[in-house]
This record gives sequence, C-alpha cells and structure tokens, in this order.
Amino acid sequence: MIFTILAALGTAVGAYGQVQAGKAAEDAAKEQARQMKIQAESEELARREELNRQLAAQTAAMAASGIAAEGTPASIALEQAKSIGQSEAMISLSDKLARAQTIRQGKAAKQAAYFGAASTLLKGGAETKRAYDEEFG
Repeated sequence: MIFTILAALGTAVGAYGQVQAGKAAEDAAKEQARQMKIQAESEELARREELNRQLAAQTAAMAASGIAAEGTPASIALEQAKSIGQSEAMISLSDKLARAQTIRQGKAAKQAAYFGAASTLLKGGAETKRAYDEEFG
C-alpha cells in the first residue's frame, strides 16, 4: 500500500513542479520583455537627445558662418531628419520583434512544461498501477 501511495505522490509532486517551472519561465520571459522595452525607450530617448544636440549645433554653426537655413542646407537637413526617422522606426521595430520573441519563448517553455507534466502523470500512473499490482495483485 505504501509503495502505491509513494508512487502516486511522487508523480503528483513531479507534475506540479513541472507546471510551476513552466509558469515561472513564462513570467520571467514577460519580465525580461518589460525590461527590454524600458531599455529600448531609454536608448531611443538618448539617441533623440543626441540628434537634437547635433542638429542644434549644425544650425548654430550655419548661422554663425552666415549660411541661411534655406534652400540646399534646409533640404539636406530635411533628408537627414527623414533618414534618422526611418532608422529610428527600424530600431523600434527590431526592439518590438525581440520582445515578442522573448514572450513567445516564455510561452513555449510553459507549454513544454505542461506537456512534460502530462507525460509525468502518464508515466507515474503506469508506475502506480505496477506498484499496486505488485502489492495487491
């Protein structure tokens, strides 16, 4: 009787542990994605501040040298701004994709843990039956 109970209990504990580990992996992935988002936003802010500083320095330099901020210099500045905007959009998209991948990995770990727990229960059921048969069969 005791071997049957121990086999069943060991199976249940193993399956529960696998489920909890899967949930923890998913939670960790979500937290990592949240931290990645905060870091990406911080880096974007730093890039924008540096860009604004550079643009202000260029404008001041042109004004100091007597170049009007019209015509070709303005066209160049506009093209630079467009290019930088596109670059920022690509960086943002890349960051979003990385966060989504991290979350998917967490969900996959959780799902794998659930499958592992189901497998443990099935194997444990067979072991419990075997233990029962040996004791009472």
